[in-house]
Amino acid sequence: MIDIDEIAAAAERIEPHVTHTPLFRSDPLSERHGADIVIKAEHLQRTGSFKVRGSANVVHSLDPALAAAGVVTASSGNHGIGVATAAASRGFACTIYLPSGAAASKVDQIRRLGARVEFVDSTDTSVAEMAARAAAAEHGFTYVSPYNDPAIVAGQGTIGKEILDDGPAPDAVVVSVGGGGLIAGIASWIKAMAPDTHIIGASAANDRAMAASIAAGRIVTPVFEPTFSDGTAGGLEDDTITFAICQQLVDEWVDISEADIARGVVTMIDDHHQLVEGSAGLAIAAATDHAATHPGQRIVAVSCGANVGSDAVAAMVAAAGG
Repeated sequence: MIDIDEIAAAAERIEPHVTHTPLFRSDPLSERHGADIVIKAEHLQRTGSFKVRGSANVVHSLDPALAAAGVVTASSGNHGIGVATAAASRGFACTIYLPSGAAASKVDQIRRLGARVEFVDSTDTSVAEMAARAAAAEHGFTYVSPYNDPAIVAGQGTIGKEILDDGPAPDAVVVSVGGGGLIAGIASWIKAMAPDTHIIGASAANDRAMAASIAAGRIVTPVFEPTFSDGTAGGLEDDTITFAICQQLVDEWVDISEADIARGVVTMIDDHHQLVEGSAGLAIAAATDHAATHPGQRIVAVSCGANVGSDAVAAMVAAAGG
């Protein structure tokens, strides 16, 4: 488990490097679905994603001598942007391993930050993680895990702290889940401070490694299909610390279809004129599903990112109308 003192320390450490993002009520969603639906707008984070929180917590904790050789990580895109941003702020060399087919908009942003990009011949982010760990061992780099690191989880947990700092404890918090770092951090803070809040893990039905593993009681690799929620795609490391945290602290798991993910994205565009990526649409769709069976509840949906290209947006707009 992640001690809340570590999350509080992370909040202080990363405060100069991140944005305290807004928490706002979605009047259109609330009226349509009969609940008090609130958006935690991490899509307005300075890198376009929550990932910079954990990345900054790790990178700004490193001894300069330890990191002199550089840092390396693996990512589907957003974590790579976060690590590259944090490394650039400290003048560290940085290499990002990416799966083939990573979103071009995210790859371009990583390169603009000065990081070196390496692709692996797989669409599975876990394969990129293995390559990045091997490079770290071979060359003496510091490996920055996307999720399998207490400091990463503590950094993401600062979102949970902000949710409770900025409003009353919600009845439910809905979080998109890939490797589990985001929901593990948020749940660690919220369950300690507001234990009655219901924590919901939302998975793309096409790519649900953590949900499948929780159901099996061990880490498994399900069959993956393409998903608009590329930020949550891919398998899990066998020893990930997030698995046990999710087992203990996440109350409910839901699977969301591609059409509903797309509709979540389109909802944010139409209702709030704000662009979000598929992983954010995933949480928004899951929040509205929860509202349908829990009218009147205060439900926070963590809108986790906005790093999406025009081709993906066009595909989601088309899917939402189908």
